[in-house]
Amino acid sequence: MAWDAYALLIAASLNAGTVLALAALGLLVNEKAGVVNLGAEGMMLCAAIAGFACVVHTGNDWLGFAAGMLTGAFLAGLFALLTIWLGTNQYATGLAMTLFGTGFSAFIGTGYVKATLPERVHFEVPFLSDMPWLGTALFKQHPLVYVTVLLALGLIYFLNKTRAGLVLRSVGESPESAHALGYPVRRIRLWAVVLGGALCGLAGAYLSVIYTPLWVEGMVAGKGWIALALTTFATWRPSRVLLGAYLFGFVTMLQFHLQGAGVEVPSEFLTMLPYLANIVVLVLISRNPQWIRLNIPASLGKPFNPVA
Repeated sequence: MAWDAYALLIAASLNAGTVLALAALGLLVNEKAGVVNLGAEGMMLCAAIAGFACVVHTGNDWLGFAAGMLTGAFLAGLFALLTIWLGTNQYATGLAMTLFGTGFSAFIGTGYVKATLPERVHFEVPFLSDMPWLGTALFKQHPLVYVTVLLALGLIYFLNKTRAGLVLRSVGESPESAHALGYPVRRIRLWAVVLGGALCGLAGAYLSVIYTPLWVEGMVAGKGWIALALTTFATWRPSRVLLGAYLFGFVTMLQFHLQGAGVEVPSEFLTMLPYLANIVVLVLISRNPQWIRLNIPASLGKPFNPVA
């Protein structure tokens, strides 16, 4: 019986970690191009209500995911216009985006608080889902969980083995040099930010449609900030982003597992475990600033104005 409980815990951790992994991979693409977007929380909230509302009216989860991605990409495009072309401060603009997204999603979502989604489809990987223990732990997930793993692997290949990926990294390291070689730095940054916003939007839609199939004001509950911290925790490497996301997903679900097991710990303490783990990890990383300097994109957060 205990092994079955552990299998369910692992399955729940993968589900929870998928939200963080999608958002963090999107933010990693932004930062590889030298752009810091602190608006992930707001974009995820707007995408969450967009995806949820779309599924309520259409009954199609994949249309909901598409709506979330389009919403995230649109907001990221506005962010890119302000920061890359108009030269506004990236940090201040990102915070403004989060404040806007928090308020706007709450306003739009008022009529959907009590709405319900159609009956959920239960997904299983044929044959593998019948395996003892492993089937429950790994092979009864939503397809997007497996797509996220493939996305991380594809991003590793893209950044390290393709010309476009190397150009993206060069823009993040030295936009002046990339511009001198004839690369359109601002357009590359624009597409990186839009792609990152689309992935944050997908994370938000997954949250409201699959992870917790409902809409509640502020339901992202800091996951956008954790995803942002994950990029630093992972030293801007997709494989570590994926592992870190599942680690934080495990810590998130552990609180419910402990409560179900009757552990006499205040629920407030268990609720803060994911954020406490986040702080501890960042403190440990910050003790070695040279390690950060060796991995961080050199132009991260710095504006670039091409000289004609």
